[in-house]
Amino acid sequence: MNTLGSISVIFDLDGTLVDSEPNYYEAGRQTLAEHGVTDFTWADHEGYVGISTQETVADWKERYGLRASVEELLADKNRRYLELVRGSTRAYPEMRKFVELLAGDGVPLAVASGSSREAIEATLAGAGLDAYLHILVSADEVAHGKPAPDVFLEAARRLGAEPADCVVVEDAAPGAAAAHAAGMRCIAIPYVAAQADAPEFATAGLLVRGGQREFTARAAYDWLTGPARAS
Repeated sequence: MNTLGSISVIFDLDGTLVDSEPNYYEAGRQTLAEHGVTDFTWADHEGYVGISTQETVADWKERYGLRASVEELLADKNRRYLELVRGSTRAYPEMRKFVELLAGDGVPLAVASGSSREAIEATLAGAGLDAYLHILVSADEVAHGKPAPDVFLEAARRLGAEPADCVVVEDAAPGAAAAHAAGMRCIAIPYVAAQADAPEFATAGLLVRGGQREFTARAAYDWLTGPARAS
């Protein structure tokens, strides 16, 4: 029984449910180094937070003038990422509590991510969240990645939910923009603190400006069940 009525919750994965960005950075750094780019920094990586892996490597090819194809770069980065994630994946403790709280209430849940389906499945399994999250949508399965609304609309379709009844949980500006474009409310937990003032986050129903260090499962749950529910 869903005690939140018609509400469904759609989670972004990387930087929202799990602290996977360090693994994505390392996979990207290794991939670029293999192709002759040896000065890729964490600050460079932050510019790609919230963008699909496919679009990231396509941008790399153009930006760095890489000879390898987008397909080769994508396969290389995904392979390196999977090796890293299988060894170490940490779910944010309060986010795990939030998922457990919602699942216990029978709220329909989904994951919509820019990662490949294989990476989504490996990440959830590594973090021990696969028991709660079964409906998964990869940007590879839709026409356009975030900030387009496609992944969230597809998640709503698979949940059998109306977009207006869905709440998205996101850490990145492109994801917040995608949620808004999909006609969904958004809980935004900026991964990059300096981006909290980005205009995309201004559309969020609940903005946790301090990111994961300020996020609590109880506050998010109370927001879902409070006056905002009727908005």
